[in-house]
Amino acid sequence: MPAPSNAFKASLGGDKPLIGLWLALADAYTAEICAGAGYDWLLVDGEHAPNDIRSIMRQLQAIAAGRGQAVVRPVAPETWMIKQILDAGAQTILVPMIESAEQAAEMVRAVRYAPAGKRGVGAALARASSFNRIPDYLQTADEEICLLLQVESRAGLAALDDILKVDGVDGVFIGPADLAADLGRRGNPGHVDVQRHVEAALHTIMDAGKPAGILSSNLSLSQRYVEMGARFVAIGSDVGILAGGTQRLCEDFRKSILNAP
Repeated sequence: MPAPSNAFKASLGGDKPLIGLWLALADAYTAEICAGAGYDWLLVDGEHAPNDIRSIMRQLQAIAAGRGQAVVRPVAPETWMIKQILDAGAQTILVPMIESAEQAAEMVRAVRYAPAGKRGVGAALARASSFNRIPDYLQTADEEICLLLQVESRAGLAALDDILKVDGVDGVFIGPADLAADLGRRGNPGHVDVQRHVEAALHTIMDAGKPAGILSSNLSLSQRYVEMGARFVAIGSDVGILAGGTQRLCEDFRKSILNAP
């Protein structure tokens, strides 16, 4: 019996945009709610959310009950972090802060077993192999791992052509928030200068034959990216939905009381 099929990786090769949601509440209960909402993929954020390997694993378990596919972002492009996340059962990884082809190649090695890579062989103890109940896991796991790299700096954009030439990279994601900061537009990813760089990068990725991805809570921008041909686009976050929704509910009710006859 082989490793489980990676539905997200298979869908990247289709003709339908994959719509995602960022999960930063670091809670399996809310992850389960979001997983049933109809998104194609859900990003469990280990970089900016208060997650550890146990909370990531619990969210993977919760998401598995829904139709959306899990993607996990580690804190940093570190092999040991990726090893733990893969053993916890993640099959799709979005690695942040990639700025060179050398880094990209190192991440490819991190998600593959030897001799092609350097992922530690510990699947007999791991959720990834159904606790050693998948007899062919070691022989088949590499093919089902989806490696996405996040480019979000001027250095990353300068190296983008070389990053795209690295064999084993399944898609490249542009991070507009950090890119805006690096371009001197911190907190303003919608600025025309930032968007010029974002759109050029997305075109470069797509012209190289790779799936391009991005996150924006600005739905007009998200629609623009989809129309351009971006394959996996996140349109918001659980934190944003909760913070915005609770505030609007309170404000709207207070206004209705004040305006009541």
